[in-house]
Amino acid sequence: MRRRGLGGAVVAALVLVVVLTFLGPLVWMLLTSVKSYGEATASPPTLWPQDVDLSAYDRLLGLDGPYPVLRWFLNSLVAGVLHTALVLVVASTAAFALARMRFRGRGLVFGVIVSTLFLPAFVFLMPNYLTIDALGWTDSLWALVVPGAAGAFGVFFLRQFFVGLPAELEEAAALDGANQWHVFTRMVLPNTRPALATLAVLAFLGNWNDYIWPVYVLFSPERLTLPAGLKLLQGAYATDHPTVMAGAVVASVPVIVLFLLTQRFIIEGVARSGLKG
Repeated sequence: MRRRGLGGAVVAALVLVVVLTFLGPLVWMLLTSVKSYGEATASPPTLWPQDVDLSAYDRLLGLDGPYPVLRWFLNSLVAGVLHTALVLVVASTAAFALARMRFRGRGLVFGVIVSTLFLPAFVFLMPNYLTIDALGWTDSLWALVVPGAAGAFGVFFLRQFFVGLPAELEEAAALDGANQWHVFTRMVLPNTRPALATLAVLAFLGNWNDYIWPVYVLFSPERLTLPAGLKLLQGAYATDHPTVMAGAVVASVPVIVLFLLTQRFIIEGVARSGLKG
């Protein structure tokens, strides 16, 4: 009993450390955003604000001209939603073909797709930029939506999930006269909602948090995304820390809400994918 009690205490202590490690920066960010500039830059720093000051949010949401924060937020939201939808369409169709359809060279194609996961992302930076520039999509929303939509991870993730589905479902649908498209849309996709939800969250987060690519392809201040635009709030010699932290809070709200709404599907999708195939 003593050993069990000691083991439980150790586990509880480790869980507390992990929780503080992940939640600590978020709490510090939120508390700093409601401090005055003088208190935020005080030494030694204070944890709790003496007086709650919401002027940082007033400055942030009231900025216009070169700092249209609300437009940055809308740009990020629209780009993230469209990019996520495109990722789901491309990844699900490619994964279904690699998992269920029989054709020559299927294993080779899958191996080539998976091998691109070992390449660093910066390798694709210049080719993607040249392609976007040739299409005339620079400084536009399409430069944020299309590149990366055919990523290898989504294909690999959904393919492993499709392989684990019972083949009897598709055979029964085929006996009823359903073609491949009907099997895919009416049998496979409804049974893979956890995996689709997980991939949707990962795709949205990747696009929402991206900083390097928007800086390369977007030039007009009003067309920047939120991560790239918040960088402009940092001055060359002095930084308004409450305003920057308020911007970080605004940027993190959609991510937190999205995770809270889909956490059940994410846990189920991660638990079930990759177990077969």
